[in-house]
Amino acid sequence: MANWCSNTVVFEGKPETITAIQELFQSMKEKEEKSEEGQLPDFISKDNGGYFFNIYWNDGDEGQFQYETKWSPNMEIIQKIAEHYEVNFTYDYEEMGNLVYGRATFYDKLLTGVYLEDEDFEQYEFDEETDTYHFEGNAYESDYEILENLLERKIKIQET
Repeated sequence: MANWCSNTVVFEGKPETITAIQELFQSMKEKEEKSEEGQLPDFISKDNGGYFFNIYWNDGDEGQFQYETKWSPNMEIIQKIAEHYEVNFTYDYEEMGNLVYGRATFYDKLLTGVYLEDEDFEQYEFDEETDTYHFEGNAYESDYEILENLLERKIKIQET
């Protein structure tokens, strides 16, 4: 059984284009619910994997989608969607079973990405007795705040 990678993508573009992308994701969601199989847009080859599962979004979050993929992010597919519709995106993904955690942006046809590496995950530890994570002298109930801080630091370094 595959580990599931959680994905969140936010597309940015003209309102009518975002509406078209919303319709694309609605169509894939409906097809998945009927077939109980992952989906890809019709304009993308079915040979490469990267299928979308459990697609959802919150009402009012135009252009923002959440979904799962098997094992790893489907960044290549998201980039193809962005290129097809001529939009930008910010893409967050995580699959903690394999220590996959990162963010990619696609702006003006340029894809950049930042992700945590093994040494990043080694910067904090879990205390089973207190059921807390310890990082830089502080205790946390979840490691997500730590991971987000580590990722934000790497993004700032990349921007300089």
